[in-house]
Amino acid sequence: MPFTVVRFNLVDPHGTPESLSERYRAALAMAAYADEHGVDTIQTEEHHGAANNWLPSPFAFAGAVFGATKRIAVTVSAIIGPLHDPLRLAEEIAVLDLLSGGRLVTVAGIGYRPEEYEERGVDWGRRGKLQDLLLETLLKAWSGEPFTYEGRTVRVTPRPFTQPHPLLLVGGSSKAAARRAARLGLPLFPSAHLPELETYYRQQCAEHGTEGWTMMPAEKTPLLHVSEDPDRTWELYGEHFLHEARTYASWQSKDIRSAVRSAATTVAELRAEGVYRIVTPEECVALGQDLESLVLHPLCGGMPVEEAWRSVRLLGETVLPRLKA
Repeated sequence: MPFTVVRFNLVDPHGTPESLSERYRAALAMAAYADEHGVDTIQTEEHHGAANNWLPSPFAFAGAVFGATKRIAVTVSAIIGPLHDPLRLAEEIAVLDLLSGGRLVTVAGIGYRPEEYEERGVDWGRRGKLQDLLLETLLKAWSGEPFTYEGRTVRVTPRPFTQPHPLLLVGGSSKAAARRAARLGLPLFPSAHLPELETYYRQQCAEHGTEGWTMMPAEKTPLLHVSEDPDRTWELYGEHFLHEARTYASWQSKDIRSAVRSAATTVAELRAEGVYRIVTPEECVALGQDLESLVLHPLCGGMPVEEAWRSVRLLGETVLPRLKA
């Protein structure tokens, strides 16, 4: 049985307050459905100031998902660590960890869009040091004991539910991220299939005398949409997938390594490339028997809510029962 993920970034390039409200509420209903049908995690993420309304507040969304579900995890992959106040973030994660009974997974990266730093008044050149401060502060804060922060004594309460602390991973594709994770004894979440980075991380753990593990995407981790008629779905809705692919491509420099990076400029190229795939239920079952994880992206690129629901229901009612059989 593969690890199953339903991803939401709530993008809608033509969204209005009314349509975005419908989209957000639909995503919560889909999360509840996924919870009832045995999906392992909801994945969400953080970007700011995006013209297409990309979700900027993943922890608020995670809290709503926890209120609507009973067992499913929420993986925030990833937050842009240096943009957060460390003490406030420690409190928010602790509260969500208590509220959910330990179902929150946080991946902290440093991002790749200088404009997000500029917009928030944060120095892009200090992002590494700010990330170190954030991670070190979170680990101290969750002890519940007083500690020194920027020259003053502080204490963060309440303590989280998960001990010794909520699940926190260091995201990225650089050796700096691997060194940071190893030094702090935190797991590493590479942004792509990078076995050489995993090897380096383990070497760094040995040097620092820490123990860690890696949650790395498989070599092939396509973003999926399930349809009874993929040809028709590509024809009707391919532009939604292309919109997200082109948005990602416009943000990422040549040095960024990502499991979902696309070079496509047309829907036909995107379909041939295979990063985004529209598959029949039978094809999805076959993928589930071959891949380590299945990642459904039902609301991709402003996908109409009714079409997203068709994909989610095919996963829950046709694909998952056959994979579990």
